[in-house]
Amino acid sequence: MKQTSKILVSVLLLLGVPPVLSGPVEIAPPRADDTCPVCGMFVAKYPAWVASVRYRDGHLHHFDGAKDLFKYLLDLARWAPGHRSEEIDTIGVTEYYTLGRIDAGSAWYVIGSDVLGPMGHELIPLETREDAEEFLRDHRGVRILRRDEVTAELLERLDRGVFE
Repeated sequence: MKQTSKILVSVLLLLGVPPVLSGPVEIAPPRADDTCPVCGMFVAKYPAWVASVRYRDGHLHHFDGAKDLFKYLLDLARWAPGHRSEEIDTIGVTEYYTLGRIDAGSAWYVIGSDVLGPMGHELIPLETREDAEEFLRDHRGVRILRRDEVTAELLERLDRGVFE
């Protein structure tokens, strides 16, 4: 590992952010009775949209899309009292084209497209920049984002259908 990579991983760990992994992730799928901690929807009904957080102790939270996952991550005190970001082991999202689970930190996200998730306008997770660019063109998307560009304000705008 290069020195700059080691420094970046150290800084992320100090900030309580798990380092970005690449490639597929293994997270148990939601059970039929698992509900999204943000909106309360039954997650297993939407397998093409599932996002998940696994804590080091094995505890899982599943979401009905990346948008609610990011709402959760950006306000753990509200959505997961007693949990801390430094306890998170893995964060996965369902990739749009393959429906495989990929690391949320390495994914590319398109907003403002004509594809809606279970909760309306959604962050569409894609595995590569090239896939995100293709999706953006094919589905009239507005913008491509990375995990660190997702803010609470952006999520609020998505809920209102505003994509500037």
